[in-house]
Amino acid sequence: MVSEVARDVTQPAFIEACEQRFTKVFGFAPSRDEVRSWQRSWPALMSTLCSAGLGELRVLLEYSLPATGERIDALVVGEAPDGRLCTVVIELKQWTSVQTSPYRPGMAKIGQRTVQHPARQVRGYVRYLQDWISRDEIPLLADGITVLHDAGPELIHQLQEGVAHGAADFPLLGRDDLAAEPSREALAERLGCATLQPAPQQSIKAFLDAEHRPSPALLARAGQVIEGNDAFTLLGDQDLALQEVWHSVKASQERGTRSTIVVTGGPGTGKTVIACRLLGDLCRTPHANPRLLSPSGTLTRQLKRTVGQTSRGLITTFTDKIPTGVTADSIVLLDEAHRARTYPDHSRGAFPLTLGKLLNQASVAVLFLDEQQIVRPTEGVTLDELEQHARDQDRAFSHIDLTTQFRCNGSSAYHQWIDQFLRPEGPAAPWAGSDYDLAVIGDPDQFTHWVIAHTNNGRTARITAGFCWPWESQAAPPLRPEVEISWSGPEGPGTWARPWNARIEETDLDHPQVPGRPYWATDAGGHEQVGCIYTAQGMEYAYNVVIIGNDLVRRGDKWVARPDKSFDSAFKNILPDRYLRYALNSYRVLATRGTRGTRLYSTDPETQAHLETLLPQHDRRPDQS
Repeated sequence: MVSEVARDVTQPAFIEACEQRFTKVFGFAPSRDEVRSWQRSWPALMSTLCSAGLGELRVLLEYSLPATGERIDALVVGEAPDGRLCTVVIELKQWTSVQTSPYRPGMAKIGQRTVQHPARQVRGYVRYLQDWISRDEIPLLADGITVLHDAGPELIHQLQEGVAHGAADFPLLGRDDLAAEPSREALAERLGCATLQPAPQQSIKAFLDAEHRPSPALLARAGQVIEGNDAFTLLGDQDLALQEVWHSVKASQERGTRSTIVVTGGPGTGKTVIACRLLGDLCRTPHANPRLLSPSGTLTRQLKRTVGQTSRGLITTFTDKIPTGVTADSIVLLDEAHRARTYPDHSRGAFPLTLGKLLNQASVAVLFLDEQQIVRPTEGVTLDELEQHARDQDRAFSHIDLTTQFRCNGSSAYHQWIDQFLRPEGPAAPWAGSDYDLAVIGDPDQFTHWVIAHTNNGRTARITAGFCWPWESQAAPPLRPEVEISWSGPEGPGTWARPWNARIEETDLDHPQVPGRPYWATDAGGHEQVGCIYTAQGMEYAYNVVIIGNDLVRRGDKWVARPDKSFDSAFKNILPDRYLRYALNSYRVLATRGTRGTRLYSTDPETQAHLETLLPQHDRRPDQS
């Protein structure tokens, strides 16, 4: 009860017990900063709740929302007058100052961190409780507030002015709002708890034991959004592939068999679009419990942005933990399965443990795979390995191969050429295609001009490079120009330098021209930074510059890998013969991001000369687009 916590919260033994419980529940210890925030915020909150006469209500601290990996600071639980269980989300902040911007009303900046506006954060938590727990067997009311117990009225007013659309219904309470004036009933009203009574123990237990799974209403909304989104329109063979996957899924459901379906295809064959449309179809299926997962946080964030808040919990990142709520009736879609983590290095042992558990837990697993996009030793699984795993686990197995591709202007000639160009050895044929804008470019000044010209014309254009320069700049802007190239041309020596993309997840309020890492490929200003394989993979843009660094050079009729020239810690102490596969795959990925045109450039003179024998020279005319 609130009164029990209020009695004990200032005692060291209580905090120590919470630390132990936290570690047991979540599998890792809370940080020192987090524990200090408990020590400051919990007493203030409990004192306020008791002053409002709410001591007999229940409170849950650090309540987990498993489908999202997030936690609610405090959740007050009581019974509403109509007998339903009612939860009030409380987000605790110790803020005394904050930076907001009218151009980004859903965000706030605290120190060097750009974070969600607290009212928007609370809205998301409330929606989760409604969408993932509230069902016929647990009819649940949910509301929420933010308690800023150190904030004065000026800060509260500033935050209220910066509330994003849709979050204004979730109050922000500052220091002056937490006094029992003019009465404790008024304080209880401000806290959203005025009508609540203590809930029966059986109702509390039912809530704590509830399975977190998407409600029919959530699935219906998600299905409608995906169905009506032009970004997920299927063309030609993509629709045929979708139907084939869907029939395989339905067959497995009707027969009650557990199955693994692998969809293979190169860049631009529509794997992600098919995965999203399949999710939409599943969301409209009765009793569905689908998930769309990706090992790529960048792709996950882009998909969430496209689908919107409706996707909360349905689309999530898969790393080293199985998302909560994946059950024996779940259908799991794993996009970019070639990026699934395989720690420590499954090529030296058994099938990847976490991936295996995910597949075994789901009724049907659909994996979208391109083996030629495996770009590091601790990632990647092959079609043969997935088929063998299915047999070992007595799962039905089927394979669907996508052949028609829609990226790179739909040019099969370009994809065939890039595949041949990046073979480990053997002669490479000159580019003879006419349906894709491909050329070698002479120096960084030229490709900078090319990118700016396209950007000024309203097209997306990006520069990418191999990981051949240090990346020591701080995560948030201002960024240091660490990618530096010196060259000698007809007009004399030149030096070019640009920063890598930012590593922060959200765009910094002070530097809106520098997108956060997940949005480098799509948002304004991204053309001013250089993207790497981990930023560009899974993304696309109209025009593409690829800088081949000194980690991959051409010598005679073969490629030579030089891992000592890579600054990627994933390849520390790797042998050149093994590194070659990852380097070739990485540059293949970078070279297939551009939907309309690509320019290739090598920092190694001999490799640049090789490119010049195979590709037309970039047209240097100023008006060339």
